[in-house]
Amino acid sequence: MDWQRATILAAILAVSLLLVREWVDFQDRPQEVPVASQSNSTSSDSLSTTAPSSVGEIPNTVIEDDSIPTLAGENEVAEQPVSAPTDVITVTTDTLKVEINPYGGDIVGLWLMDHYSDLESKAPFSILQQTPNSLYVAQSGLIGKNGTDKNKLRPTYTVSQSEYRLSDSSDKLNVDLNYQQGDVEITKRFTFVRGEHIVDVEYIINNQSQEQWSGAFYGQIKRDSHKPPKSGGGFGVQPFLGAAVTTEEDRYKKLDFGDLSEGEFKTDLTGGWVAMVQHYFLSAWVPPQESKNYYSLRSGGGNYLLTFQTSPFVVPTGEKHSVKASFYSGPKDIDRLEKLAPYLDLTVDYGWLWWIAKPLFHILQFIYSVVASWGWSIILLTVLIKAIFYIPSAISFRSMAKMRKLGPKMQELKERYGDDRQKISAEIMKIYRKEGVNPMAGCLPILIQMPVFLSLYWVLLESVELRHTPFLGYIDDLSVMDPYFILPLIMGATMFLQQKLNPTPPDPMQAKMMQFLPVVFTVMFLFFPAGLVLYWVVNNSLSILQQWIITRKIEAEAS
Repeated sequence: MDWQRATILAAILAVSLLLVREWVDFQDRPQEVPVASQSNSTSSDSLSTTAPSSVGEIPNTVIEDDSIPTLAGENEVAEQPVSAPTDVITVTTDTLKVEINPYGGDIVGLWLMDHYSDLESKAPFSILQQTPNSLYVAQSGLIGKNGTDKNKLRPTYTVSQSEYRLSDSSDKLNVDLNYQQGDVEITKRFTFVRGEHIVDVEYIINNQSQEQWSGAFYGQIKRDSHKPPKSGGGFGVQPFLGAAVTTEEDRYKKLDFGDLSEGEFKTDLTGGWVAMVQHYFLSAWVPPQESKNYYSLRSGGGNYLLTFQTSPFVVPTGEKHSVKASFYSGPKDIDRLEKLAPYLDLTVDYGWLWWIAKPLFHILQFIYSVVASWGWSIILLTVLIKAIFYIPSAISFRSMAKMRKLGPKMQELKERYGDDRQKISAEIMKIYRKEGVNPMAGCLPILIQMPVFLSLYWVLLESVELRHTPFLGYIDDLSVMDPYFILPLIMGATMFLQQKLNPTPPDPMQAKMMQFLPVVFTVMFLFFPAGLVLYWVVNNSLSILQQWIITRKIEAEAS
């Protein structure tokens, strides 16, 4: 009985099935209307909230009212659309172009000036937009007893000019929107920083009235169900698209559009964040980290609302108070997101193997800092991984080489005993003991390495750094499929050669399955990102070299 070969085949098929499973999990529904973007983050210093010691806090509680802008068909006045470009305030920095609607002070458009929508047009990459075909905006306001957003109405702010631009001599730009609420002066300040893709939104409340002012700060992401553009055409990867939030129980909790349609999700905690996640990019509200904040994620009318609300606060008469939150809309940059808020970096979703994938990414990042090429960084990381697993791989290859040497004896047993599998199995075990062959040594090293292979798979799929990164001259983007299918075909050829170095299963059915495996993988990898295929080509090539050397050595020892 050739159970040992069946075990090895099962291990190989397990790797194949897991790859297919990971690939299927990474997919999403087809694209409808393009939209997307990328950006960087800022330091945690921007999250501070300054408040005079005389400012009091109402006991922690969520304000239950209908003042927050909700869904299409409701709050028609509050949802006043942008009718023309002249209605919006335009802010341009070295990294962002942002449009702000004076009605409500919402961010209704956001483009990344340092990331392209595509390599052909080189247009800035768009994340937020409010058009007849798509809706994706960042809203914020003040609610509660004295809030500006009351009775389904929102304030119309005044501003000194309609266009702002960060000058070459400045590193920071403040855009102030003003609103007079009786004797209370309210300034909604947007702060932009050079080189960053984060917008600080701060409310400055100057209470010159005869009564204390009370309210709470809310922010929300409002989005419809349109899909972002695929990475590289019709067969590009379409990973998770939906909401994410951190909770006391789950550092990173994902809710796709289906989850949000099933019912509202609520949570509260000190600090926290709420985000809308897509491939390579995300938008996130990060409220004051010292405040207890309340989160609500829900849907209705084809739209989705991800909302936070701070604890209510009061501003005594004659005093001034400010409250600030940060809005991030940009790339899944691990280093930036780690600084912005605890666990926000988990939106770079490496799956359940994140504890292996994250160190692998940092190693890849370090190699890039030395060689300045993501393609060569992938190659060198693959070489490093193969070096780490050299000994387990050698054990596996040595076992397979010995089994291959025993192939004629196995065939002789099959001819001698025919269909008597029990007798064949007993004789095979005798041969193994005599020759010192451990059949499990061939598959265990493969199983040990599998988590690392799958982790690197996710690293290469999730790394925004590979987006629009050229390699080898003809590849202008490692995050999309090889335009000429050269790497997938080489990968298939290396897999075929590697298979020829392995022992041929005596079972004809198993043999045919093994022969067909390179074809299946080649077809599947035709549409994989070129960076991922590059890894498999290098990995297979190094495995072939190592296996060939070990096989030659064992054959020489036998002669």
